[in-house]
Amino acid sequence: QVQLVESGGGLAQPGGSLRLSCVASRSSFSGRWMGWYRQAPGKQREFVARITTSGGTTYVDSVKGRFTISRDNAKNTVYLQMNSLKPEDTAVYYCNTAPKALFPWGQGTQVTVSS
Repeated sequence: QVQLVESGGGLAQPGGSLRLSCVASRSSFSGRWMGWYRQAPGKQREFVARITTSGGTTYVDSVKGRFTISRDNAKNTVYLQMNSLKPEDTAVYYCNTAPKALFPWGQGTQVTVSS
């Protein structure tokens, strides 16, 4: 069974940057669209960004121009570069297939944006 391991979260100041990584335990990325999702306290998990097998990207409006999703199939890894962070970006971030999450969810990585 595929395991997803997210990392790279932490505490950032408003306007700061973080880079998240997600590694799959098996080479399951190359033929799948992959996405990042997030869940803020008291809210449902929401879609953030996705990347197709050919590198096409889609973002939720609230992160457009600030976040960049990318992938490295050779490393079974998908990334999320987050710039110009805002307090409302605070959440646990997860990766999974997109547009539908097909793999078991990982533990996620906490992102906290605060001064």
